[in-house]
Amino acid sequence: MMTGPELKKLRADLGSAIGRELTAADMAKLCGLPAGSADTIRRWEVSGPSGPAAELLRILAMASEEHPILDNFNVFDRHDIREQDRPARRAEFREKMKEEVRRRLG
Repeated sequence: MMTGPELKKLRADLGSAIGRELTAADMAKLCGLPAGSADTIRRWEVSGPSGPAAELLRILAMASEEHPILDNFNVFDRHDIREQDRPARRAEFREKMKEEVRRRLG
């Protein structure tokens, strides 16, 4: 689960990660909500999102250095990845997540 304050922080963190401030309408787009759903995001910033939207946001949060790479996405600590290559692989993954956020925003 994600709380309302965590969602607000995520909005700021994702904006910082991609280099621009995100609006409630941008966050609605990221969640795949229909146009005009900014009010839904504003309500969630109080009560917190749930269900598929919360899970999607947890995944997109990995674009920001402020949020950990989730265990089920962390393939960088495997034995077949040299230890000195792991930081570069993590950075590459975060960059791909940033690109995904930008793509979703159009």
